[in-house]
Amino acid sequence: MTVKRGYHHGNLRQALVEAALTLIAETGPQGFTLSEAAKAADVTPAAVYRHFGGRDDLLAEVARQGFDIFAALLEYAYDEGRPTPMAAFEATGRAYLAFARKYPGHYQAMFEAGLQPGKHPDLAVVAAKARDTMDRAAEALLQALPAARRPPARMVAAHVWAVSHGVVELFLRGNGGPQPWPPEDLLESAIGIYLRGLGVLPPDH
Repeated sequence: MTVKRGYHHGNLRQALVEAALTLIAETGPQGFTLSEAAKAADVTPAAVYRHFGGRDDLLAEVARQGFDIFAALLEYAYDEGRPTPMAAFEATGRAYLAFARKYPGHYQAMFEAGLQPGKHPDLAVVAAKARDTMDRAAEALLQALPAARRPPARMVAAHVWAVSHGVVELFLRGNGGPQPWPPEDLLESAIGIYLRGLGVLPPDH
């Protein structure tokens, strides 16, 4: 799909990001070339290289913008641990699914483009901001356990992130086939089982 618009130099960079999002929706993050992004934005390939050194640089900017939105949504959902650490923790999980549902192109660029954040410093910074919110949510939740039984908060956050990503890939995006349960219910029950195993939740919760 070609996005036939006229763009001034000042917003060409964002026009290319929007073109990339259109192409990601059609072919996935690895299914198009930088020349095709230029064509979709109705500019010459030479104009693209004034802003991006290659397709990975363009995808990194799409991912950076996605992580910026993602981090803000997580922070809003967490709300400094209010009204309770458990409620805030669960809210971040729902925010994860909400982001994946509303911003699928950004999500794919963030997690499916094969980017290495270490090669894209701006991307690494904003991705770390999102992880920090999840780490803080886990840290607050784990205060319910005695210090000697407390696993590392970053590990707990990583486990929940992995479960959330699996629910998105298999069930929110339909890769696991039709399911009788909404993705939110699957995520909530999986996290509940995990937290009971840690002892954060009592067995009958």
